[in-house]
Amino acid sequence: MTTSPEAFEAHLAPVLERAYATALRLTRNAADAEDLVQDAALLAFRGFASFEDGTNFRAWFLRILMNAFLSSKRKHRAEDTAVSLDDAPNAWMQRQAHEVVKQGRAPEGLEAADVARDVMGRLDKEQVAAAIDALPEEFRMVAALYFVQDLPYQEIAELLKIPVGTVRSRLHRGRALLQQRLWATAVDHGLVPGGERGT
Repeated sequence: MTTSPEAFEAHLAPVLERAYATALRLTRNAADAEDLVQDAALLAFRGFASFEDGTNFRAWFLRILMNAFLSSKRKHRAEDTAVSLDDAPNAWMQRQAHEVVKQGRAPEGLEAADVARDVMGRLDKEQVAAAIDALPEEFRMVAALYFVQDLPYQEIAELLKIPVGTVRSRLHRGRALLQQRLWATAVDHGLVPGGERGT
Protein backbone atom coordinates (compact mmCIF):
# COMPACT_ATOMS: atom_id res chain seq x y z
CA MET A 1 0.00 0.00 0.00
CA THR A 2 0.99 3.64 -0.39
CA THR A 3 2.75 5.02 2.69
CA SER A 4 3.00 8.65 1.58
CA PRO A 5 2.24 11.49 4.01
CA GLU A 6 -0.77 12.34 1.82
CA ALA A 7 -2.20 8.82 2.10
CA PHE A 8 -1.69 8.86 5.87
CA GLU A 9 -3.36 12.27 6.18
CA ALA A 10 -6.33 11.06 4.14
CA HIS A 11 -6.86 8.22 6.64
CA LEU A 12 -6.17 10.32 9.74
CA ALA A 13 -8.23 13.45 9.04
CA PRO A 14 -11.70 11.83 9.39
CA VAL A 15 -10.87 10.26 12.79
CA LEU A 16 -9.01 13.15 14.44
CA GLU A 17 -11.99 14.93 16.00
CA ARG A 18 -13.31 11.84 17.80
CA ALA A 19 -9.79 10.72 18.68
CA TYR A 20 -9.24 14.09 20.38
CA ALA A 21 -12.58 13.76 22.21
CA THR A 22 -11.47 10.36 23.50
CA ALA A 23 -8.04 11.71 24.47
CA LEU A 24 -9.72 14.57 26.35
CA ARG A 25 -11.87 12.10 28.31
CA LEU A 26 -8.77 10.06 29.15
CA THR A 27 -6.41 12.88 30.13
CA ARG A 28 -8.99 15.37 31.48
CA ASN A 29 -6.81 18.19 30.18
CA ALA A 30 -6.93 19.90 26.76
CA ALA A 31 -3.15 20.36 26.44
CA ASP A 32 -2.46 16.76 27.48
CA ALA A 33 -5.14 15.54 25.07
CA GLU A 34 -3.50 17.44 22.20
CA ASP A 35 -0.10 16.02 23.16
CA LEU A 36 -1.55 12.50 23.31
CA VAL A 37 -3.16 12.79 19.87
CA GLN A 38 0.06 14.23 18.42
CA ASP A 39 2.14 11.44 19.96
CA ALA A 40 -0.32 8.84 18.63
CA ALA A 41 -0.32 10.45 15.17
CA LEU A 42 3.48 10.39 15.08
CA LEU A 43 3.57 6.74 16.17
CA ALA A 44 0.87 5.90 13.63
CA PHE A 45 2.73 7.64 10.82
CA ARG A 46 5.92 5.78 11.69
CA GLY A 47 4.03 2.49 11.66
CA PHE A 48 1.72 3.29 8.74
CA ALA A 49 3.45 0.75 6.52
CA SER A 50 2.08 -1.97 8.81
CA PHE A 51 -1.52 -0.77 8.41
CA GLU A 52 -3.47 -3.08 6.11
CA ASP A 53 -5.34 -1.04 3.52
CA GLY A 54 -9.06 -1.77 3.58
CA THR A 55 -9.14 -2.53 7.31
CA ASN A 56 -10.52 -0.25 10.03
CA PHE A 57 -8.11 2.68 10.35
CA ARG A 58 -10.05 4.22 13.25
CA ALA A 59 -9.70 1.05 15.35
CA TRP A 60 -6.00 0.80 14.39
CA PHE A 61 -5.36 4.43 15.36
CA LEU A 62 -7.34 4.13 18.61
CA ARG A 63 -5.22 1.14 19.61
CA ILE A 64 -2.11 3.30 19.14
CA LEU A 65 -3.73 6.17 21.07
CA MET A 66 -4.66 3.88 23.97
CA ASN A 67 -1.20 2.31 24.05
CA ALA A 68 0.38 5.78 24.10
CA PHE A 69 -1.91 6.80 26.96
CA LEU A 70 -1.21 3.65 28.99
CA SER A 71 2.53 4.00 28.38
CA SER A 72 2.39 7.61 29.56
CA LYS A 73 0.43 6.57 32.68
CA ARG A 74 3.05 3.97 33.55
CA LYS A 75 5.74 6.64 33.36
CA HIS A 76 3.81 9.13 35.47
CA ARG A 77 1.91 6.86 37.82
CA ALA A 78 -0.79 8.93 39.51
CA GLU A 79 -3.50 6.93 41.20
CA ASP A 80 -7.09 8.07 40.92
CA THR A 81 -8.98 8.65 44.12
CA ALA A 82 -10.53 5.37 45.22
CA VAL A 83 -14.30 5.39 44.97
CA SER A 84 -16.53 2.64 46.30
CA LEU A 85 -19.03 1.53 43.70
CA ASP A 86 -20.45 -1.35 45.71
CA ASP A 87 -23.42 0.77 46.78
CA ALA A 88 -24.09 2.18 43.30
CA PRO A 89 -27.04 0.10 42.07
CA ASN A 90 -28.05 -0.23 38.45
CA ALA A 91 -30.58 2.35 37.20
CA TRP A 92 -29.67 4.70 40.05
CA MET A 93 -31.08 7.71 38.22
CA GLN A 94 -34.31 5.83 37.54
CA ARG A 95 -34.68 5.17 41.25
CA GLN A 96 -34.17 8.86 42.07
CA ALA A 97 -36.72 9.84 39.41
CA HIS A 98 -39.19 7.37 40.94
CA GLU A 99 -38.74 9.10 44.32
CA VAL A 100 -39.42 12.49 42.72
CA VAL A 101 -42.70 11.15 41.29
CA LYS A 102 -43.64 9.34 44.52
CA GLN A 103 -43.12 12.50 46.58
CA GLY A 104 -45.30 14.51 44.20
CA ARG A 105 -42.47 16.79 43.06
CA ALA A 106 -42.85 15.95 39.35
CA PRO A 107 -45.42 17.59 37.05
CA GLU A 108 -48.70 15.67 37.17
CA GLY A 109 -48.93 12.72 34.80
CA LEU A 110 -45.17 12.26 34.43
CA GLU A 111 -43.79 8.77 35.05
CA ALA A 112 -40.33 8.14 36.55
CA ALA A 113 -38.95 7.25 33.10
CA ASP A 114 -40.22 10.60 31.78
CA VAL A 115 -38.54 12.49 34.63
CA ALA A 116 -35.22 10.66 34.09
CA ARG A 117 -35.38 11.30 30.32
CA ASP A 118 -36.22 14.97 30.88
CA VAL A 119 -33.32 15.41 33.31
CA MET A 120 -30.88 13.74 30.91
CA GLY A 121 -32.21 15.75 27.96
CA ARG A 122 -31.59 19.02 29.78
CA LEU A 123 -27.96 18.31 30.60
CA ASP A 124 -25.57 19.76 28.04
CA LYS A 125 -22.58 18.00 26.48
CA GLU A 126 -20.12 19.80 28.73
CA GLN A 127 -21.92 18.60 31.87
CA VAL A 128 -21.97 15.01 30.63
CA ALA A 129 -18.30 15.26 29.60
CA ALA A 130 -17.37 16.61 33.05
CA ALA A 131 -19.18 13.68 34.69
CA ILE A 132 -17.24 11.20 32.51
CA ASP A 133 -14.00 13.06 33.32
CA ALA A 134 -14.67 12.64 37.04
CA LEU A 135 -14.83 8.83 36.82
CA PRO A 136 -11.87 6.83 38.17
CA GLU A 137 -9.47 5.96 35.35
CA GLU A 138 -10.42 2.29 34.79
CA PHE A 139 -14.09 3.25 34.35
CA ARG A 140 -13.31 6.48 32.45
CA MET A 141 -11.32 4.63 29.78
CA VAL A 142 -14.13 2.17 29.08
CA ALA A 143 -16.79 4.91 29.21
CA ALA A 144 -14.85 7.11 26.79
CA LEU A 145 -14.47 4.31 24.26
CA TYR A 146 -18.10 3.23 24.61
CA PHE A 147 -19.88 6.61 24.79
CA VAL A 148 -17.51 8.82 22.75
CA GLN A 149 -16.25 6.33 20.15
CA ASP A 150 -19.37 4.08 20.08
CA LEU A 151 -17.14 1.02 20.12
CA PRO A 152 -18.62 -2.43 20.83
CA TYR A 153 -17.47 -4.40 23.88
CA GLN A 154 -15.20 -6.68 21.85
CA GLU A 155 -13.23 -3.80 20.31
CA ILE A 156 -12.87 -2.11 23.70
CA ALA A 157 -11.60 -5.38 25.16
CA GLU A 158 -9.02 -5.68 22.36
CA LEU A 159 -7.88 -2.07 22.72
CA LEU A 160 -7.46 -2.30 26.49
CA LYS A 161 -6.23 -5.91 26.43
CA ILE A 162 -8.82 -7.02 28.99
CA PRO A 163 -11.58 -9.68 28.83
CA VAL A 164 -14.98 -8.68 27.44
CA GLY A 165 -16.50 -9.56 30.81
CA THR A 166 -14.26 -6.97 32.46
CA VAL A 167 -15.42 -4.38 29.91
CA ARG A 168 -19.05 -5.16 30.74
CA SER A 169 -18.39 -5.00 34.48
CA ARG A 170 -16.48 -1.70 34.30
CA LEU A 171 -19.08 -0.16 32.02
CA HIS A 172 -21.89 -1.31 34.32
CA ARG A 173 -20.21 0.12 37.41
CA GLY A 174 -19.02 3.23 35.58
CA ARG A 175 -22.54 3.87 34.26
CA ALA A 176 -23.97 3.60 37.78
CA LEU A 177 -21.43 6.10 39.12
CA LEU A 178 -22.02 8.33 36.09
CA GLN A 179 -25.76 8.38 36.84
CA GLN A 180 -25.04 9.55 40.38
CA ARG A 181 -22.80 12.36 39.13
CA LEU A 182 -25.27 13.43 36.43
CA TRP A 183 -28.17 13.48 38.90
CA ALA A 184 -26.14 15.61 41.32
CA THR A 185 -25.22 17.96 38.45
CA ALA A 186 -28.89 18.21 37.45
CA VAL A 187 -29.87 19.03 41.04
CA ASP A 188 -27.10 21.64 41.31
CA HIS A 189 -28.41 23.32 38.13
CA GLY A 190 -32.06 23.22 39.19
CA LEU A 191 -33.06 20.66 36.55
CA VAL A 192 -34.68 18.23 39.02
CA PRO A 193 -38.14 19.00 40.40
CA GLY A 194 -37.75 19.73 44.12
CA GLY A 195 -33.97 19.89 43.85
CA GLU A 196 -32.96 17.07 46.21
CA ARG A 197 -29.84 15.04 45.49
CA GLY A 198 -31.32 11.79 46.77
CA THR A 199 -29.45 9.02 48.52
